[in-house]
Parts: sequence; structure tokens; C-alpha cells
Amino acid sequence: MDAYHIRAATPADLEILVHHRQRMFEDMGRTDAAGLAAMRASAAGLLRRRLAEGTYLGWLVEAADGRVVAGGGIILLDVLPGPTFPDPRRGWVVNMYTEPEHRRRGLARQLLETMIAWSRARGMPRLFLHASPDGRPLYEQLGFAPTSEMSLNL
Repeated sequence: MDAYHIRAATPADLEILVHHRQRMFEDMGRTDAAGLAAMRASAAGLLRRRLAEGTYLGWLVEAADGRVVAGGGIILLDVLPGPTFPDPRRGWVVNMYTEPEHRRRGLARQLLETMIAWSRARGMPRLFLHASPDGRPLYEQLGFAPTSEMSLNL
């Protein structure tokens, strides 16, 4: 990690955040150009608003040359509490992406450890994420467990 450093994302990083989101989906085999273009437009608007509100927090990894080579973020949400987790605050980990030539160097782990530490320091009760097959082993190593989540396309 000596050749890299982690910094907070700012509104000026919007294009990088959207790029990471697109590449993340492309790496998972989602290559429909129209769908990706629609996602980019929608994601840009949402990320712009949430960055301004402080409800999206991103972290980016810069290489020694200053180029951003990895990133991830947390969307802060309030959900209805339950008996196990009465605190309504939740963090949703999103946009985990590392440029291919920088993979297998522990960057995703460092990003997640940074996000987990940030969340713990603020008393966040829980983090959630959707795991890709490639990301699942890392998430499990860091203590993430599968949940009973289901979805319905409308």
C-alpha cells in the first residue's frame, strides 16, 4: 500500500465515481450500452445530490502518480428499526471497484477496512452490501454474512 494512499471523495470526483460504477457492472457481465448509459445518467444525479447532502461518502485510492485506481463508498440510510437492531441508521457499501492493473494488492481490503472503521467510529450499527462473486470472499473475510434479502422486479 506504500505506493498508494486513500482519500475522501469530493463532488469534483463525480465522473470517477460514475466510471467506477459502470466498470463494476461491466466486470459482472452487464454490457448493454443503453442500460449502462441510463445508469450513468441516473447515478450521476443521485451521487451529485448525496455528495452535497453528505449521505454518500466515498473513498478513493490514488497511485503514486495521483491517478485514482480504486474506490468505494457508503450510502447512509435510515430504515425502520427492529428488535435486533433498534438504531435506524444503516450504511450501504456501494461502488467497490479496482482498476484491473491494480488488483491483488490489497486495495479493496484497505478501502473496506477504512469504511468499517469510519462506520464504527460513528456508532453505525450495521453495514450492508450486494456481493459480486469476485468480491464475496473478501467480504466474508471481513465478517460480512449473507442475509435473507429478496427482491421483486416491478
